[in-house]
Formats: sequence, structure tokens, C-alpha cells
Amino acid sequence: FDTTYIYELAKFNVPGFKVIPIEETIENDTVLLPYQKIKESIKNARVISVAECICRKEARLVQSAHKNDHPIESCLSFGAAAEYYIENGIGREITADEAIKILEEADEAGLVHAGANKTHLSNICNCCPCCCGLMRGITHFGLDKHKFMNAIFESIIDKDLCIACNACVDRCPVGAISMEEDFAVVDRNKCLGCGLCHRSCPEEAIILQLREDRMEPFSRLKI
Repeated sequence: FDTTYIYELAKFNVPGFKVIPIEETIENDTVLLPYQKIKESIKNARVISVAECICRKEARLVQSAHKNDHPIESCLSFGAAAEYYIENGIGREITADEAIKILEEADEAGLVHAGANKTHLSNICNCCPCCCGLMRGITHFGLDKHKFMNAIFESIIDKDLCIACNACVDRCPVGAISMEEDFAVVDRNKCLGCGLCHRSCPEEAIILQLREDRMEPFSRLKI
């Protein structure tokens, strides 16, 4: 099932999800569009819900040997999607502050924020490379990330500030960073632009920049 599911998703060649970067890791003078200001969008949401991550839940049920301590209750929904989750007992209503705290805890756990590949905020998943159906396509099956996730940003490392401590290499969820001589190098073809590497850098030698060749998310009617 797992293999069939991944390869069926990959057939479309259009990413269903976009990576939502950690705002504080983005280059200071970057002009952000409304959908890229994630905390502001959360505070403006009329209703928010949180539900269990179905990917991690499935992994723990199906793969009895699979163990990680990543949070289970971590999938956020907003607006009409949140109302559906709450009304059907799939999730529970939470405040904007609680949602932001969940994101911060996900950052600490090394999870990647991702949501539907559209400009309107309807959901945020906090994905791990070992359980997430989409990320497993990249990390376990070696498929092109663009088949699953739209990376709008990319990590840029200042080699003059880098002290070759390997923290970012260990932190990257998709193995996009390696050491070359005495500084870290990013493989932009693999980089998700999530910002987790920046969080781990003791010298603040890493920033996120908008990709020049980025694909903007799709527009959708606000619900």
C-alpha cells in the first residue's frame, strides 16, 4: 500500500503541499505576501482546530517497531476546514495562541510545516521524514521533492560565518546539506526551504531566501 500510494501521488508532477517556512529564518528585507506571514494568518483565522497526525498515528499502528517521540496532536485546520473537523469529532477547537505554540513545539522537534499548495490558509501539517506520506516519497523513495512539496524558499549559507559544526547537516530532514572542506553546502534541488537548519546554527550563518525559480501556490476562493 505504502509504495503504491507514494507512486500514485508522484504521477501528478504537481505538488499538493507547500512548505511553510519558520518566519524568523527568512531574510530581513524580504517582502512577504499575506499567505507567507503564517503567525499573522493564524491570528486572523475565525476558527482553528487541532487533530492527531494521521501519518504518525498510522505508522505507530501499522509499524509496531516504529518509535519516535514526535507530537501526535499537531495537525492544524482553519476556517471551514476547522469547522468540519470540530463538528465531526475529528479535532478540537483551540485558540490562535495555542496553535502558534504547537508550531513552536514542532520547530523544536524538527518537524516541517506544510500546508495545501494554495494562497489561502486552510491547514498546517507538521511533518516528519519517517512517517509523512509526502516526505517519505522524498526521503525513502528518493523521488523529486517537487512531486510532493512546493519549496518557495531556499537556505543560503554564509561560508565566512560557517564554523563547520555539522549542526545543520544533522538537522536537515531531507539530507540537503553536506560539508565541503570547512563549510556547509546546500543542495538546492533537495532543500525544502523549511528553516530548520537556521534554527540549529549557533553562528546564524543561514538565512532563507525566496527562490528565483519558485512556483507560486494556486489561488483559491476564501472559505
